[in-house]
Amino acid sequence: MKSVRNNKNTELSFEIDNLTNSIRNVYTGESFMTEVSYLTKTDLKQITKKNKWLFNWKAEFEDNSKEVYKLTIVDNSTVIHGLLCLSVEIDHIYMNLLESAHFNIGRNKIFEGVAGNLVAFACKKSFQFGFEGYVSFSAKTKLIEHYKKTLHAQHYGGQLMIIDTVAANYLVNKYF
Repeated sequence: MKSVRNNKNTELSFEIDNLTNSIRNVYTGESFMTEVSYLTKTDLKQITKKNKWLFNWKAEFEDNSKEVYKLTIVDNSTVIHGLLCLSVEIDHIYMNLLESAHFNIGRNKIFEGVAGNLVAFACKKSFQFGFEGYVSFSAKTKLIEHYKKTLHAQHYGGQLMIIDTVAANYLVNKYF
């Protein structure tokens, strides 16, 4: 990796609950195939603090240097299970922000595998851009070991985490 963002980065605090092949209902065990697509202006109407989204996704959406994606279940694109904001850097993909829907967080979550699915998508984009799967992000200190263990991400000092080609291949093959 040649470059890392110098501006203030949001420290990500998503938890990888389980690496599934899609997303899985924790109550029934049923798996659902997913799709990742661009977030639209219409989608923003449901992505609000009132609807329990924690971050200002409108600001991310309006930033032309970033791409914002939504995770939905195939054949049910109205329910957004998670959101991901990416930047295409010189030689890698940078994950600016990742958030699971409130109903997919914590002990009472409905679906598991949302965050893993979105990270795998970031890795897939990196391969598509010819970056050999490299993805970086800034992690909250308390989650660095978690990301090392679950995503096989490498810690490069401070809050910087990097997913290399081997780890990216594993994630992409798992989900796609």
